[in-house]
Amino acid sequence: MGQLTLTAVTRTQGATRALKDGTVTPAGYALEFEEVPVLIQAFRRMVRELAYDVTEMAFTTYLVAKAHGKPFTALPVFLVRGFHHGAITRGAATGITPADLEGRRVGVSRGYTVTTGVWARGILADEHGVDLSRVTWVLSGDEHVASYVPPPNVVAADAGEDMAAMVAAGDLAAGIGLPAGPGLTSLIPDAEEAGYRALAERGFYPINHVIVVRDELLAAHPDLAASLFEAYAEAKRRYVTALAGSALAEPGPADRMYQRVAQITGEDPMPYGIAPNQAMIDQLIRYAVDQRILDKPPVVSEIFAAGTHDLTA
Repeated sequence: MGQLTLTAVTRTQGATRALKDGTVTPAGYALEFEEVPVLIQAFRRMVRELAYDVTEMAFTTYLVAKAHGKPFTALPVFLVRGFHHGAITRGAATGITPADLEGRRVGVSRGYTVTTGVWARGILADEHGVDLSRVTWVLSGDEHVASYVPPPNVVAADAGEDMAAMVAAGDLAAGIGLPAGPGLTSLIPDAEEAGYRALAERGFYPINHVIVVRDELLAAHPDLAASLFEAYAEAKRRYVTALAGSALAEPGPADRMYQRVAQITGEDPMPYGIAPNQAMIDQLIRYAVDQRILDKPPVVSEIFAAGTHDLTA
């Protein structure tokens, strides 16, 4: 019996490069990658059309999709991580602090369920005591999961509004996920180091992206989940080995971040599997419930594919 070819989307980056160039393949399967220049468009197509067999997806988008009955399930393969203290900007001349956000309007790039926004709001609540329910969140776009209904303090921006300009002018107290631009600065001082301090002091290391697979395929091929997990894990191992040595000729920002994480923790900066990531999985779920993105916390074993629950890499 020949290999089953699966359509797949994932961004080419350090941890996936060996998969994308065919150096690493999942046992018994072939991945036929489609290049989607704007990756979030693949998230949306998967949620709304089941357009692929295997897809990278933002973690909160997946949690919302799963809660709304979308027929795909994640593997505990966490392709993107990051620190989101710097994702919150203010007008450089406004002098606004996190304590000033309550009772004000704060812009959010794209939708309320965007994973960066969930982590950023969680940081505001946990580290700066902001009551998120007392902020009006102003969205520049809609949600990937069209059936999701946000809480009443989430509103859409007026058509044609320039959110970055409004933040720079102080018409919006701050913005989350806006591109860097003139007149904008980080709301949280020394944001990059604040993220690394959170990692060093309490292990705060946000997860952004997972891999999801269509449930129909997982049911038909009981070995598929473990085979995909191992292939992604092997590609990641090769990348982490390169990070630790001198194999990266020109490290980019993400490479340097993972190297710094490894220096701080003394461990693999991209652990895969439920067990080594349980705290951050639970944290994101708590934030999603607190922010009224999920009605209730899901059972972790139900959001990851059978056959991967005990796998780590």
